[in-house]
Amino acid sequence: MRRLNRKKTLSLVKELDAFPKVPKSYVETSASGGTVSLIAFTTMALLTIMEFSVYQDTWMKYEYEVDKDFSSKLRINIDITVAMKCQYVGADVLDLAETMVASADGLVYEPAIFDLSPQQKEWQRMLQVIQSRLQEEHSLQDVIFKSAFKGTTALPPREDGSLQPPDACRIHGHLYVNKVAGNFHITVGKAIPHPRGHAHLAALVNHDSYNFSHRIDHLSFGELVPGIINPLDGTEKIAVDHNQMFQYFITVVPTKLHTYKISADTHQFSVTERERIINHAAGSHGVSGIFMKYDLSSLMVTVTEEHMPFWQFFVRLCGIVGGIFSTTGMLHGIGKFIVEIICCRFRLGSYKPVNSVPFEDGHTDNHLPLLENNTH
Repeated sequence: MRRLNRKKTLSLVKELDAFPKVPKSYVETSASGGTVSLIAFTTMALLTIMEFSVYQDTWMKYEYEVDKDFSSKLRINIDITVAMKCQYVGADVLDLAETMVASADGLVYEPAIFDLSPQQKEWQRMLQVIQSRLQEEHSLQDVIFKSAFKGTTALPPREDGSLQPPDACRIHGHLYVNKVAGNFHITVGKAIPHPRGHAHLAALVNHDSYNFSHRIDHLSFGELVPGIINPLDGTEKIAVDHNQMFQYFITVVPTKLHTYKISADTHQFSVTERERIINHAAGSHGVSGIFMKYDLSSLMVTVTEEHMPFWQFFVRLCGIVGGIFSTTGMLHGIGKFIVEIICCRFRLGSYKPVNSVPFEDGHTDNHLPLLENNTH
C-alpha cells in the first residue's frame, strides 16, 4: 500500500515537471543553430563582464534635511598669500552677532615670496584646469568625494631655493566662528577692538604700499579633508590699483560625507566674485582689501557612497542569461520560418504542369498518358 502511494506521489510530481527532458535521438542540430548559439554565448560573456564592472562601481547618494545644529562652532581653514608685508596687513572675522574673532586665535603670518616657482606654477595651472572642469561637469565632484584622503591639494614647497627677499605675507591656519553669517577680511593695518565693532590701524601704512594682489591656495569650512578641492583653491587675483577691493560672497552648505574610506562633517560652498576700485569722488565707496562674506544655508546635505547588493547583481545576471537565451531562440525560430516560406515559394514557382490533351468536345485531359508496353 505504501509503495502504491509512493508511486502515485512520484507520478504526480513527474506530471508537474516544468523542465521535461527530450531524448537525444529526437534532437536535431544545424549550422544556423550553432551560429546563433555562438553569438548568444559571446553576447552573454560581454554583458556579464559589463555587469560585473557595474557591480564593482559605487555611486553617491544625496539626501537633504534641515540643519538643526546652530550651537556648535564653524571652522574656517585659510591659506592665503597677499602681496604685502606681514606688518602692513591684518585679518579677522566679524559676524552678525557683533562678535570679533582676532586672527591671533589661530592664524599664522609668514613672510613669503609672491611669485611662484616653476613647479608651483605647474601645480597652480593643473588646479585651475580641474576647477574649470568641475564647473562644466558637476558629476566629477563624486569622483573627488570617492578619492578623498588619496592625495593632497596643498601648494608644494619651493624647489629653487630662491634668495629673493620676502615681498608677501602668507596667512594660514584656522579659526572657529559662530554659525551665523559673517565677514572674514584682510585689509591694511592690524585689527583693534572697538565699542561699535572693530577698526584697523591703517593710518601708519603708506598708501603707495597698498597691493592686495593675492593667491588663495586653500579655503574651506568645517573639518579639513585632504584631497577635496574647494571652489576657490588655486584662485589668483592681481590688483591694478592701490585702492582696490576684492569681494567674495560665499554660501556655505553643511555636508556630512560618508564613504567607504572616510566619514567626516565638512561643508561645501558656492561663491560669487566681485572686484572694484575704490573712488570716493566717483561714488565707489569702501575700504581696500579682501573681503569674504559668508552665510550658512539652512539645509544640510548627507552624501553617502552606495554599492549594488550581491542579490541584485545575481538577479540582473540571471535576467541577462535567460533573456538572451529566450530572445535568440525566438529570433532563430522566426528566421527559420521565414526562410522556409521563401524556399517553398521558389520551389512552387519552378514547377511547370504537363501540356493538356484536348478532346473533340472541347474538354482537356490533364492526366498523364499511360505508357504502353510494346513488348509482346
